[in-house]
Amino acid sequence: MSVEFAQIQIEPAYRKVAAAIGERILSRTLREGERLPSETELARQFGVNRSTVREALRELESRGLVQRRPGSKLMSVARPEPEEVGAGISHALVLNDATVRDVWEALAILEPPIAVAAAAARTQADLEALREANALLAAGSPDTALAVRRTADAFRGIGRATHNPVLGLAQEPLLHLLEPSLRIMIDKVPQARTRIVEAQRQLLQAIAAADRAAAQTWMARHIRDFGRGYELAGIDLSLKVRA
Repeated sequence: MSVEFAQIQIEPAYRKVAAAIGERILSRTLREGERLPSETELARQFGVNRSTVREALRELESRGLVQRRPGSKLMSVARPEPEEVGAGISHALVLNDATVRDVWEALAILEPPIAVAAAAARTQADLEALREANALLAAGSPDTALAVRRTADAFRGIGRATHNPVLGLAQEPLLHLLEPSLRIMIDKVPQARTRIVEAQRQLLQAIAAADRAAAQTWMARHIRDFGRGYELAGIDLSLKVRA
């Protein structure tokens, strides 16, 4: 019986250069804010053309690992922002046919423990940021997109108050995918805005009082309320989400 082998994949040079630089960044050999050598110098060190280095840097930039700071010709090591990371994951979830129900159920699982962690770990600075987010939310806006954005930002503030970057990054793609359905719900259900404001107010009080049980209860109620809002708005939970 003959044995067949798969063809060896020849990786483009720019990807090898990107992998080598990326490894230095992820191992913290190159630290955030540190400038990389010029394209000419990198080309000399790697023994490749400048165009190869330029393509490698574009790939690293798209991954949020490097950026060109204003006024500088050199690339610097960067740290991917949670919203950028979340956007990439949310696109993957869209392409894997995630539904409105999937996002809602995931939020119901993830957000109550995040609220508990925030109540346990929040600092005075966190509380001030949460109060500011709540004030903006309570101020209201005829602009639905802005109201939805402020709602998502209130959730993000609670995530940041946990001081656990894993939790913050975990919630980010879900918040991206929540926004489209939340826009529809807020437009179609008149009481949705006031219920969101009240839930976030109660969450702020619980987190400020370090009351973990109340934080968990109000967050679970808040997410359940979204499900009721979807029902009142006539949103089909089996609909595939969009970015």
